[in-house]
Amino acid sequence: MPPPAHAPPPRHSARQDNLGGVTSTETVLTDQLALEIARLGMVGESSDVGTLHRVTDLAARAVPGCAGASSVRWALPEPSAPDDRPEPLASAASHPDLAEVVDRQLSRGHGPIFDVVRDRAALTSDDILGETRWPEAMSDMLRRGVRCFTTTPHLNPPVLVTLSLYGVSPKALGHGRHAIAALLIAQGSAAVSNSRQYDDVHRTAVQLQAAVEARAIVDQAKGILMHALGCDADEAFAEMRRISQTRHVKLTALAQRIVGHQGLP
Repeated sequence: MPPPAHAPPPRHSARQDNLGGVTSTETVLTDQLALEIARLGMVGESSDVGTLHRVTDLAARAVPGCAGASSVRWALPEPSAPDDRPEPLASAASHPDLAEVVDRQLSRGHGPIFDVVRDRAALTSDDILGETRWPEAMSDMLRRGVRCFTTTPHLNPPVLVTLSLYGVSPKALGHGRHAIAALLIAQGSAAVSNSRQYDDVHRTAVQLQAAVEARAIVDQAKGILMHALGCDADEAFAEMRRISQTRHVKLTALAQRIVGHQGLP
């Protein structure tokens, strides 16, 4: 049933595209959208791919004219070898068709996203039907209904992330894309960086905990040997090291056997 004549017009004008996303002429940074973008910067994923998926899914929903998105995390090229091919470490896309576009470009080792990484500058094509650069990548996009795209890099050392936005009609990605896309890629890059830092700290904590536990078990084993052999701590430790080296048994494993009353190997 059509709305009554006095009903106010809908806030957003949007239509479904053939990638399954929504194209909009206007996007308002609502409180909910602002909250979702802010949450991108939090450590909430166990992998880079999970974080990149959140970025691409939100981009497809929030950026004006964006029918889908893809994102890639890259290894920073060595300054001494600027001509080397950039190395992709993880990638994600909002739609399977776009994942294929990205995978084919990454497997070839050249295309717009590689140029963006090398030059650290955004690239845009308002209508890929007339695009003469990257013919293979453009052919892949056209076969999947893409007519325009823009790819933006964001560097948050040691993390480099690219975000690509795709439209299904020429010039579909309007001016409103810039601000929200910049927020998305900045927050996504921060999330990847935060996850890496969290993983590093967690790994160090686990290693320290293991070292403390190993030291404790060795001290217990020394005490048992001191009592059994009638020697002091240094002599007990020297004996443990001798047995460890001659029997090719790790010191911690030897200590665990002694404490577990399994005897010496």
